[in-house]
Amino acid sequence: MQQGLVEILPADYAEGLFLGRAMAPEGPVVLLIRNGNLYDLTQEAATAAGAVERRHFAGGRELGPVADGLPEGWRLLSPIDLQCVKACGVTFALSAIERVIEERARGDSARAGDIRAMLEEKVGSAIRTVVPGSDAAAALKEALIAEDMWSQYLEVAIGPDAEVFSKSPVLSTVGAGAEIGVRSDSTWNNPEPEVVLIVDPAGAIVGATLGNDVNLRDFEGRSALLLSKAKDNNASCAIGPFIRLFDDGFTLDDVRQATVELLIEGPEGYRLEGTNEMAEISRDPADLVRQTMSEHHFPDGFALFCGTLFAPTQDRDVPGKGFTHKVGDRVSISAPRLGRLTNSVTTSRDAPAWEMGIAGFIRNLASRGLIDRI
Repeated sequence: MQQGLVEILPADYAEGLFLGRAMAPEGPVVLLIRNGNLYDLTQEAATAAGAVERRHFAGGRELGPVADGLPEGWRLLSPIDLQCVKACGVTFALSAIERVIEERARGDSARAGDIRAMLEEKVGSAIRTVVPGSDAAAALKEALIAEDMWSQYLEVAIGPDAEVFSKSPVLSTVGAGAEIGVRSDSTWNNPEPEVVLIVDPAGAIVGATLGNDVNLRDFEGRSALLLSKAKDNNASCAIGPFIRLFDDGFTLDDVRQATVELLIEGPEGYRLEGTNEMAEISRDPADLVRQTMSEHHFPDGFALFCGTLFAPTQDRDVPGKGFTHKVGDRVSISAPRLGRLTNSVTTSRDAPAWEMGIAGFIRNLASRGLIDRI
C-alpha cells in the first residue's frame, strides 16, 4: 500500500519540519523533511530517538524534493525507534460518563436526560465542565457510586490519576502503508485514531504524529486484566507517517485543537467515518506527559498515545452487533497539520513477523559503522 509522500503529508509540509524513518536496502535510515526537501540524516543521527534528544534537525544528505518520493527500493517505517511506546486511556471523560448514562437508560434518550439532570443536581455543576481530579469530579464520583453507576473506567476518567500503560515493545511499531494486525481469535475489535506525542528524555514534548492504537474490545471487555492481550499483539500499533516537529508554525496548542478523522473502507463496500476532537480531551496533553513521566526515567524518550473519543457503534453485518474489523479493511487516520496514516487490516498471526529487535538493530548499525551516531 506504499503511497507517495505528498499524498500522506499535510498540505503545508513545505513550511514544516518533519522527522521520519525508512527501510533502505542497507537497513533503517532517519529522514528529515525541511523546506519541502527530503534528507537522509543517518550519517549524523543514526536513530530517531538520538535526533530528538540532540535536536539534530539540520544537515543530512539531500535526497531531492518531497514530491519525488522515496528513493527506489525504500519504504516508510514508523518514525520512532528506540523510544518506549506508552498510551493513555479513557482521556475523554465526557464520552465515558455518557456511555454509562446511556447503558443505564437502555437507549431511552428522555431517561438519559433525566439521569444526567439528576447527577448534575447532586454535583452542582454541568457534567461537561467537570475537571478530572477536582472537587467537582469527587462529588460526581460519589453521586455515581450512590446510583450504582461507578466503574474502574470512570475512576481513570475523572479521578486524579490518568490511565497510563505500555502499548508496544521498543521497535515493534509499524508505519504508514504497513499491514496492521488484530488477533485471529478476536471477534470484536476496532481502530483507535489518536494523536501521538513525541517526548525527549527530559520530558519535553518535541512534536506529534498520528497513531492507531488497535484495540480488541472483546478481550478488554471480559476483564481489565486482559488489557495487555487486547493492546499488545503483532502489528497492533501503527504510528506515522512522520513526526511533525514543533516550531514557530506548529506548537502544542495546534495539537490541543487538532481534529483527527477516521475512515474505514471495507472490502465489501462498507464505509465508516468518525472524528476525534482533541479540544474535548479531559486531561491536557502536557498533564498526560507529566503523569507518564511520574517517577520514571526514559533515557531514549517515549511516544505517548493521547487516547480517543471514537467508539464505533455503527452496525456492520448483524443489527445490534456494532462494528468489528474484517481482513482487508483499509483504515485511514488524518489530521490537517499531521498528514494521513493509512494501513490495511490482517490478523496478527498473518501480518509480517516483527524481526528486527533491539539486538538486530544494533548489529545492523554496527555493520554500517554507525554505532557512535546513535
